[in-house]
Amino acid sequence: MFSPAVNNINEHVSLFSGIGGLDLGLELAGFRTVLQSEVDSTAMDVLVKKFPETAKFGDIRDLKQLPKCGIVSAGFPCQDLSQCGRTTGIKGKQSSLIGEVFRLLETTRRRRPIVILENVPFMLKLDRGRASGYIVSCFEKLGYQWAYRTIDTKSFGLPQRRKRVIFVASCAREIDPASILFHGDFSEPKPRFPKCFGFYWTEGNRGLGWGIDCVPTLKSGSTIGIPSPPAIWFPEDRRIVTLDIRDAERLQGFTEDFTHLDTKENSRYRWRLVGNAVCVETAKWVGNRLRNPIDPTIEFRKVGDNEPWPAAAWGRRKSRTEAICSEFPVRSRRKSLGAFLKFSTKDLSERATRGFFSRATTSNLRFAAGFLNDIEYHLRRMSNLSMVEATV
Repeated sequence: MFSPAVNNINEHVSLFSGIGGLDLGLELAGFRTVLQSEVDSTAMDVLVKKFPETAKFGDIRDLKQLPKCGIVSAGFPCQDLSQCGRTTGIKGKQSSLIGEVFRLLETTRRRRPIVILENVPFMLKLDRGRASGYIVSCFEKLGYQWAYRTIDTKSFGLPQRRKRVIFVASCAREIDPASILFHGDFSEPKPRFPKCFGFYWTEGNRGLGWGIDCVPTLKSGSTIGIPSPPAIWFPEDRRIVTLDIRDAERLQGFTEDFTHLDTKENSRYRWRLVGNAVCVETAKWVGNRLRNPIDPTIEFRKVGDNEPWPAAAWGRRKSRTEAICSEFPVRSRRKSLGAFLKFSTKDLSERATRGFFSRATTSNLRFAAGFLNDIEYHLRRMSNLSMVEATV
């Protein structure tokens, strides 16, 4: 347990809160969120409903100082760091806002003991890891030791392949971030007889976001609120469908209808809210590790200055060490995707299927046996349905 010398460790300040995935996970681990900062008005509406007793603040750039707390978290914007985003890097318009977190840490009179950051793993490679280098240098400048680990949400029993980098930094002597992130190292559980496959119908030229008995990473959709749910292929009955938003919420660890509000804007942007969220189960795992830090159970290797950033690392004072571990800190029993889905699926539309089939058949990608045949079969079926509906 934490030393009593670390004041207010139970209180948590959330920056770039989104719909509160990090906050809910930490609260399930016993922490209390005292402030949420979020600039998106639709996300803020969800926060107001789901966290009514927590103080709210809008744009982080207008926040002058941090209140007393033991933990500061930030699932900062990934648009400039994502492989499927703008890839403009840490200096991009959105992702550069991480600098506001360090501004607040630096200008607040007393250091906050624990900082948790979350973002996409492509940040470790983009611009030769410039984003990671910036974050680490900022932490070290402020006197924090740090650790990060790439974690897949499948580790927690959810049939979604969602890899995220979790940073934990500490300026409290009695809390080593390595004791938070580096206990548990398991291999990825492989489904023996997968009955369905997830993919993105919006792709097809260079990739699919293919998932075996799981959906690929849930995305936020377009900037104007057009949903982009992944598709699911069921080979047994040749179905090509998309999942319900309520199942998408559950795949992120939320309860069904967590983002539902009786407003037109909310209905339009729910996929964006869910796709941008931090998985609740990942945050809960971090919170439980904070409650019960354990000495690392993995191996470490010294990393040279010119080596690329590894998938997991630990360091302080310009000393960087690779943590040799998997993306699965726990092994939870996982339902098959088909068994997990609770709500009715929807046929992928004729237009969406036609566009995907056109891209896929002209690409150089290799596909699972029978996949393109079933896509073509589904396209014919949807075309016939459209013709029938047109004659009615």
